[in-house]
Amino acid sequence: MTEPRTAADPDASADALFPATRAAALARLADALPRLGAAYGRDRNHDRGLGAESTVSALSPYVRHRLVTEHELVVAIVERHGFRAPEKFVQEVFWRTYWKGWLELRPQVWRDYVDDVTRLMDDSEHPLPVDEGVRDRYLAAVEGRTGIDGFDDWARELVANGWLHNHVRMWFASIWIFTLRLPWQLGADFFLRHLYDGDPASNTLSWRWVAGLQTRGKTYQATAENIARYTDGRYRPRGLASSAEPLDGPPPPPASPAPESRPLTAGRALLLVGEDDLHPESLPLHGVEVVGVVRPERGAPRGPSRAAEVVQAFQRGALADAGRRVSERFGCAESVIEAVRASELLALARAHEVDRIVTGYAPVGAAADMLARARAEAAADGVHIETVLRGWDARAWPHATRGFFPFKERIPGLMRDAGIGA
Repeated sequence: MTEPRTAADPDASADALFPATRAAALARLADALPRLGAAYGRDRNHDRGLGAESTVSALSPYVRHRLVTEHELVVAIVERHGFRAPEKFVQEVFWRTYWKGWLELRPQVWRDYVDDVTRLMDDSEHPLPVDEGVRDRYLAAVEGRTGIDGFDDWARELVANGWLHNHVRMWFASIWIFTLRLPWQLGADFFLRHLYDGDPASNTLSWRWVAGLQTRGKTYQATAENIARYTDGRYRPRGLASSAEPLDGPPPPPASPAPESRPLTAGRALLLVGEDDLHPESLPLHGVEVVGVVRPERGAPRGPSRAAEVVQAFQRGALADAGRRVSERFGCAESVIEAVRASELLALARAHEVDRIVTGYAPVGAAADMLARARAEAAADGVHIETVLRGWDARAWPHATRGFFPFKERIPGLMRDAGIGA
């Protein structure tokens, strides 16, 4: 049985497992590239444990924050493997885009999730369930004390390492919901706070999918046989739920119109670095003269709760790396603010004698919520925050109106529209 690293191990730090820089992201991509063709499609469901050769890319923390963009990633894969061999990996990249688009068209699903977690938890600083009957089972689950083979190791690995194999995440969520009978929202919150790649869309909607709320009536059931097969026999848990009945919940709201790209106002502006897009030097800033770079010292909370310390460290490091790169790119000074708040942004705008700030579009989530508040307050004082929507999102998100399979049919066209393989 593979022993998870603990928080006390020096190798368990974000710097050791996921250095929070674009250079590290590109190095990880170069290392993973050879196995992301046909081998990925064949082996991706296998989790061989820490220290074993990976069957996946482990690029998700970097792609989630766009230290590597989806466009860069797909271009690199196609150049190395062509179109046919890496089909499964390319689809996984577009799954992430699809989830973001689906939630962008239905932001109420995010707001309902945040409200649910707030209702179920009694303290955002050290969250614990309000319901005492749930609390003991919750603590046993997040501390890895359930006695369920595999599950306890995965809980400890998540807390120590900030990452889990995608197949493990599905097993974990299924056991959480159907065997431990814990609210799915608390499991999604646990993941979101502890994963380096914790993403409001992918995380929330994947938990809803396992629970039978996303694809109505269709759940994901973890079985001992499946777990044993794909962990090479390391785990074979006993006592898992023998059925997985879909949870009850309201249907999702109808899709709203997708956001559209809008031309930026030409002239002088500050560039705000946002944690959802940490390659701002590649944003289409046509006509904008960047006279200063602003970046927050720390990232946004993960929903209603604070991120785990290791995740906060990753956020800080990644923001600092992006700030250095973009200030060098535009040849101007970098200003560091505590967080994205109107008061600090207004002070910097006045100091630079500008009335505009440009930033990458923040998709639905806590960072977008903070930006929306700052944007409204700054506008009241005459400073306008303009967002830049990448073409990748502008082309794909309008097609996230239904399930993934209709969306998947559009992937070849979306790739052509992005100039990949044209």
